[in-house]
Amino acid sequence: MRKIISFMHISLDGFVAGPNGEMDWIKIDDELFDHVEKRINKGDTALYGRVTFDMMENYWPTAAEKPNASKHDINHSKWYKDVHKIVLSKTLADADFANTKIISENLKDSINEIRQGTGEDILLFGSPSATHSLMGHNLIDGYWLFVNPVILGTGIPLFKEMKEKTKLKLISTQQFTSGVTELNYIVDRQ
Repeated sequence: MRKIISFMHISLDGFVAGPNGEMDWIKIDDELFDHVEKRINKGDTALYGRVTFDMMENYWPTAAEKPNASKHDINHSKWYKDVHKIVLSKTLADADFANTKIISENLKDSINEIRQGTGEDILLFGSPSATHSLMGHNLIDGYWLFVNPVILGTGIPLFKEMKEKTKLKLISTQQFTSGVTELNYIVDRQ
């Protein structure tokens, strides 16, 4: 069965965004981009909530064509165009987005059907609302967290929908020169 891995930047106190969705506290640099790129290039499916998908769709399809496009912009733009995308949304119309499936109802059944198919892990990027929905159905198999060296004090918490204890197994860690620390966990279902 394919696994769903939540990829998320998080503050030290557990928030994924400020109270109004602010993400200006997230540290991103070439070292982090290169590390993340190695992992996501192994993936063939990305999962987004509607808000994050809108942000991605407004930037990545043409990012490589910009005159000042970085190496990361070029590489990620190609990956984004090729990867199969799943969007959780009750409001997004079934529009003509390339390589995109929109799930608006029967979340658990729809996701489990996709998980039964062939392919690599499904990477859930950002998308706090989508993450919370999947947590509510116990559909997340791992957390790939990038802990930023900041305490927000308030905002959108990552583990808002967790209603019961969930055991995790640490797979790997890495510290970056920016002060960001990667924590890679899988859910221990035993």
